[in-house]
Amino acid sequence: MTAYVQDSSFLTRRGAVLAAIVALHVFLIWALASGLARRAMELVAPPISADIVEEIKKQDLPPPPPPPELERPPVEVPPPDVQIDMPVETNTTAIQDVTDKPVVRPPPKPAASVAPTTIGPGRGMPSPDDYYPGSARRLGQEGTAMVSLCVGPDGKLSAAPTVSKSSGTASLDEAAVKYAQATSGHWKPATEDGKPINKCNQLPVKFKLN
Repeated sequence: MTAYVQDSSFLTRRGAVLAAIVALHVFLIWALASGLARRAMELVAPPISADIVEEIKKQDLPPPPPPPELERPPVEVPPPDVQIDMPVETNTTAIQDVTDKPVVRPPPKPAASVAPTTIGPGRGMPSPDDYYPGSARRLGQEGTAMVSLCVGPDGKLSAAPTVSKSSGTASLDEAAVKYAQATSGHWKPATEDGKPINKCNQLPVKFKLN
């Protein structure tokens, strides 16, 4: 009798548990079908909403205007009371700009002048021995007379020759003048700048016994 009671109580509890499980499943199916579970979830945790926020682009603003320039009043410097004249030094080694200055060309050099020449003996010049006086030879007289003569551009004497220094013997001085006269036309005239000119010179006429 005791064993029956235990079996009946055990079956009663088991059946109650099964019934509760079946009822829970039926409730869940009904809640899902009717949307009750969704409303319960919305009450417990509200749905997440996402709002699209458009990015606002910042417009580039123009740069600020520059500050106004303030004009400074000109500073008037009074002239000094004392003026000192300082010499300007012109001797300097610095390179100076001379491009704007007119170039002054040096004057042309004069043509090189030809050195003047003096009187010279030419062709056919006679010998003083031809005018040696015979009397002076016999007496053994010797000497040198200086004769002043002038020769023109044609090589001839332009003036009569004269004795400028005596030989000490009159006959020899006369013979020296005759010899100078005989040389006319046998001279090379003196030149200046390449042109023949009239020139006077001293001619030594020497008389010596051989």
